[in-house]
Amino acid sequence: MASDVQLRDSLVFTLTLAVGVTLAANALGVAFAILLNRTHLSYRVMRTLAFLPQVLSGVIVGFVWQTILTQDGLLNNVLTSVGLLDEPYPWLGSPRAALVSIGVVLTWVLSGFTTVVYLAALQSVPIELNDMATMDGVRGTQRFRKVTWPMIAPGTTISVTISLITVLKLYDIIAVLTGGGPANSTQSTALYIVRLAFTSDRLGYASAVAMLLLALSAVVALAVTGALRRREVTL
Repeated sequence: MASDVQLRDSLVFTLTLAVGVTLAANALGVAFAILLNRTHLSYRVMRTLAFLPQVLSGVIVGFVWQTILTQDGLLNNVLTSVGLLDEPYPWLGSPRAALVSIGVVLTWVLSGFTTVVYLAALQSVPIELNDMATMDGVRGTQRFRKVTWPMIAPGTTISVTISLITVLKLYDIIAVLTGGGPANSTQSTALYIVRLAFTSDRLGYASAVAMLLLALSAVVALAVTGALRRREVTL
C-alpha cells in the first residue's frame, strides 16, 4: 500500500471530496431549513421537493447529471446559446473541472438529507427562546448565532458525521458520472477497491484496501463526532 500511487491518489481525492461536499451540503441544509421552516402548505410541498435528491438511486443521479454535464449536454447548450460560453466546456473532461462537477452533484444529493435534519433540529427549538431573544432586542443573524445555532448543535453532529461517511464510501455516482476519469483523477477509494477485485482480479489486495478504508472511515467518524459532541457541551 505504501508504494501504491493509485491508492494514495484515490485517498487524497476521497478525503478532499468528503470535506468539501460535507461543508457545502451542510451550509445549504441550514439555509434551506431556515427558508422552509414554515407551516404553510406550499412550504410542505417544497420540503418534499428538497428531499427528492436523497430518494433517487445513485445510478439514476449519475446518468441524469452525465447527460447534463457532457460536452454536448444540456448545460453547455444553455450556456453557449445565451452567450456565456464561446464553446462547450469539458465539465467532466479535465481533472479539476471533474472534481468540482462531482462535488456539485454530491452536494445536491446530500442537501436533501441535511435539510431534513436541520428542519427537525429547528422545529425542536423552543419558541419561547426566540420570543425572549426578540424581546431583548436580539434579531436576525445575531439571534441565529446566539440562540438557534447552539440549539441545533446535535443536528449538526448527526448531519456532518453521516455526510462524511456517505462520501468516504461513495462508489455508484462516480462510477456512472466519470468512471474515475479523466486519467483516474476522480477515482474514489471505493471505486478503486471494486476495480482491484473485479477488473484486476486482486481479491486479497482489494480486501486489504477495503479494511484500510473501513479503518479510515471509523477514525474520521469518531474524531468528528467527538469534536462536535464537545462543541455541543461548550455551546
